[in-house]
Amino acid sequence: MLHKFKRIWDIKDLRNSIIFVLLMLVIFRLAAHIPVPGVNPEGLSQFLQGNQILGLLNVFSGGTLENFSIAMLGVAPYITSAIIFQLLVLIVPRLEEMQKEGQAGQQKINMYTRVATVPLAMLQAFGLIKLLSQSGQNIIPSLNSWTFIGITLVVTAGTVFLMWIGELITEKRIGNGISLLILAGIIAALPRLVQNAIVNYTPADLYTYILFLFIAIATIIGVVFISEGQRNIPVHYARQGGGRAVGAAQSHLPLRVNTAGVIPIIFAISILIFPQTVAQFFVSGSGWTAELALFVSELFGNQLFYGILYFVLVFGFTYFYTAVIFHPHKVAENLQRQGGFIPGIRPGKETEEYIAKTMSRLVFVGAVFLGGVAILPLIVQLVTNSQSLVVGGTGLLIVVAVAIDIAKQIEAQVTLHEYNRV
Repeated sequence: MLHKFKRIWDIKDLRNSIIFVLLMLVIFRLAAHIPVPGVNPEGLSQFLQGNQILGLLNVFSGGTLENFSIAMLGVAPYITSAIIFQLLVLIVPRLEEMQKEGQAGQQKINMYTRVATVPLAMLQAFGLIKLLSQSGQNIIPSLNSWTFIGITLVVTAGTVFLMWIGELITEKRIGNGISLLILAGIIAALPRLVQNAIVNYTPADLYTYILFLFIAIATIIGVVFISEGQRNIPVHYARQGGGRAVGAAQSHLPLRVNTAGVIPIIFAISILIFPQTVAQFFVSGSGWTAELALFVSELFGNQLFYGILYFVLVFGFTYFYTAVIFHPHKVAENLQRQGGFIPGIRPGKETEEYIAKTMSRLVFVGAVFLGGVAILPLIVQLVTNSQSLVVGGTGLLIVVAVAIDIAKQIEAQVTLHEYNRV
């Protein structure tokens, strides 16, 4: 282990990238502790404890919501914007053509995603401030129009700042910047969760704590197993000699069980947060809109509905994101172009169908696993009435998956550096 750290530290570019990423995460944590003036922190803390979805958002943002900091929205608006544009790419021909343009087209889509993040952040900020001002906890004692506008603009700027930091981190190829910010937020919240667990411990909670420990260990083992699992499809490449085939070189095509990684979990959480936030616009109104908004708020507060929707979203986003990043027809075309073929399968359309069918089966396993792990803590909570289990299970899933991704990217850079030296 020490030898691996030494290898990483000896590579100057990689060392500088890691230091840069750590500095960006420190800046993020500093921003998370810069509060917006005029807020009652005790009332806010009590309100978050009684609201499951906002409590989950608070943990994933690293306590920025509980602190009512300038970055209290975290990167949720950016993730929502990314989801919207990935859906639009599938249904809008112009965006689909743009994506096919390669890196240049993807840069344009990324620019649109950033621009759309601003109104989404303002919308979410407006909804959250409305929700907090109407909570009855006297969270924002002196809220007038100018204060309202000022807070909305400040927290929107905070989201844009985090989005910028996330993209700077991604450029260093140490890991996905947005995922790293979420990881940092979860890790920052762990000491407080452990402290609360120790302070609130009673002998009657022994079996609950043992159950939580078992879930944590099982989640770690399961995430590692699924993340590393892959199906190796045998591939033969015809070797040419004197203008004719003289044999075949054997290789394999690796298809991962969980190609989407932790992204479906992040997407699902963003979608779960958004409807209740929007509903706060209309709760204080009158007529059918207020009734509908109240219905939405109560519906998302129902544990059974929340758990089912959470599972369905994670399951669906696993398939969706895999379809976005993995294209069987491109894989089949590359194999045919390189003279490769799968034994017993004709090149071209049949190869594409075979790869798509195999990938669909693998994704099903990964989607069921991710969805099951996501809702397992909710099931345990119904038995134990422990709110920390909900946060712990989902947070642990993200921590393990992101840590694996970081380790792989760093290892890839180390291998590339050693290869270039040779």
